[in-house]
Amino acid sequence: MPSAGDTRAPERTSEAGAPRGNPFGARFVAPLYLGASLNPVNSSIIATALVAIAAALHIPVGDTAILISSLYLTSALAQPAAGRLAEEFGPRRIFVAGITLVLVAGIVGSLAHSLTALIVARVLIGAGTSAGYPAAMLLIRRRAEQAGHAAPPREVLGGLSITGAATVAVGPAIGGLLIGGAGWRAAFWINIPVAAVALFLALAGIARDPDPVRFGSPRALASRIDLLGMLGFGGSLTALMIFLDALPRLDWPALAAALVLAAALAGWELRAAQPFLDVRLLVANGALTRTYLRNGLTLMGTYVILYGLTQWLEVARGLSAYQAGLMLMPMGVLTALAARVVSRRAAVRWPLIACAVLLLVGAMATLFVGSGTPIAAVICVTAVFGLTSGAGTVANQTVLYQEAPATALGTASGLLRTFGYIGSIASAAITGTAFHRGVSDSGLHSIAWVLVAISALVLVMTVLDRQLARADRHHTDQPPAGARNPGPAPSTEPTRAEPTRTELPRTESRSADMTTGTHTTPTPALDPARTALLLMDFQPVVLGAVPDPQGVLARAGEALAWARAHGAHVVFVRVALADKDAAAVPAHNKTFSQAVAAGYLTDGTAATAVHESLKAEEDDLTVRKTRISAFASDTDLRAELRARNVDTLVLAGLTTSGVVLTTLRQAADEDYRLFLLADATADPDPEVHRVLMEKVFPHQAEIISTADLAALSTAAQ
Repeated sequence: MPSAGDTRAPERTSEAGAPRGNPFGARFVAPLYLGASLNPVNSSIIATALVAIAAALHIPVGDTAILISSLYLTSALAQPAAGRLAEEFGPRRIFVAGITLVLVAGIVGSLAHSLTALIVARVLIGAGTSAGYPAAMLLIRRRAEQAGHAAPPREVLGGLSITGAATVAVGPAIGGLLIGGAGWRAAFWINIPVAAVALFLALAGIARDPDPVRFGSPRALASRIDLLGMLGFGGSLTALMIFLDALPRLDWPALAAALVLAAALAGWELRAAQPFLDVRLLVANGALTRTYLRNGLTLMGTYVILYGLTQWLEVARGLSAYQAGLMLMPMGVLTALAARVVSRRAAVRWPLIACAVLLLVGAMATLFVGSGTPIAAVICVTAVFGLTSGAGTVANQTVLYQEAPATALGTASGLLRTFGYIGSIASAAITGTAFHRGVSDSGLHSIAWVLVAISALVLVMTVLDRQLARADRHHTDQPPAGARNPGPAPSTEPTRAEPTRTELPRTESRSADMTTGTHTTPTPALDPARTALLLMDFQPVVLGAVPDPQGVLARAGEALAWARAHGAHVVFVRVALADKDAAAVPAHNKTFSQAVAAGYLTDGTAATAVHESLKAEEDDLTVRKTRISAFASDTDLRAELRARNVDTLVLAGLTTSGVVLTTLRQAADEDYRLFLLADATADPDPEVHRVLMEKVFPHQAEIISTADLAALSTAAQ
């Protein structure tokens, strides 16, 4: 995910003006739903074609498993990559390009006469269909912001989940019907008409991306999209797939390669200016990381049954591809129904707990399924997994939308699917291992025991996840998704007279929330000539630790532009340790001793430089500090401000509980007039940020937003 080094401002509108009428009408959502369904339907429809493909190509059925894993591997890499490209080049462009690639892949697969050609077609399908979901999530968020909605309507996100979850489950039924009537090639040529319709609807119903394509030099482009990170991610996944595909034989070199490449990837991403896989965000945002793991494990369980039971029905029970697919139809119907029900709920914790419980019930029920089990009982077991799939997919997507940084939603959405596909790759390995000596009842029961362990782990993870309960309480207090944001309530914080050195006119700020900046108390206007903007710790090493780093960085850029336009002084503050500074840090200094040990704050590295989007000019002041406060004893900030006759400070920085807190309190003691840009300030802990903004800082500073700066400086003229 992009974080610290992302130089792109968050997307705000897709077209000039708000969309007329219903912004989420059928013309807009239809291509999104259709495009997002292409990947899951291609993931599942192939299940009923494997036996027929093996017979047509005169190869063992086990060899056709590569058609499943090749698409999964491609999708696991391409989903977040497509999200990153959509953030960089525009979601509509990537959406349309992906559908076009699916159209080409359908032609290639339809004309194939060898397993190699079919693998190529599946790889193309995986790459093309992977653009649908992350681009759709970005387009939905863009449309909601453009229409002035606090969030998109729940049924819109629910519809995206329903189409994805339902097509996974009904894919075998559709595949069985098509393959039974038209042969195994139908699993490939069906993409041609579907992609053609999706392409037409997308071109007609989705507005063009507003920003022109900006490639730059190949080196700059590779840095912006973190090409090396993508390649490392793909390499580690490929090695993992090789290991899983070899089971039950243990391919130790492949496992070692996967672990080494994963470690190298993590090291690279910690240093990358614009990381593809934001390791720091995954560590700092536990709720998001747990969502990825929970989604991957849940889909692993669902796919184990989807593929394992399909093969068992065809081989052990002697059903045709059509009959096996038809038996899974109730699973698809219940998937859609469960997804629809959950999509109408704001709460996610209890649906996720119910999902885990149902997964465990289904796993235990599978232990009692055998060749003599009535077909009706088998259908009932699959129905349980349908409920699990529908509820889990929607609830996990909702948590993702709530927890992911807004400007990294494309990559974050792709990663959600990636973890699902890692689970799917693992499920193929589990099925292949269980049926290694032949498809049988004992093999099915082995799968069931693995599924019992998976579902128990998911249940424990979900029950113990306190963040889900906190998120439910928070979002219950919010306006319904899709409602227009009326603006936060006026602040009730008491005001006090601030010490000033120059009497200036006063202006009235807009009504809003302390955590975002504006309030209703009278605010003294400021004189830019005697004002300094302090941009503190906007460094890659710090940006990676806060939520929505691109958003706060963009607001800092707006404040910098204001300072340039109005003649305010600019001060860049950064934290970095030279060798002698690191040697002087005592062991009892918890913050800096840990930083020294990890090497995070080493001076002269890209990680400790001021972010490249905040360009310094000749008259600007840059302060390097070796402790938290900008007024630390080793800086000359006081003398420099005094020499410039500065009596007013506008503060912005990272983190709220770090440099902002210490600098603000010190500046208040030294009688500076203080303005704090709440929307250009962030903290790894949103609750700490809120408390400081609402309960502590208003007693020392005026809490404003970057949008207030122009009005405050104009009032002084």
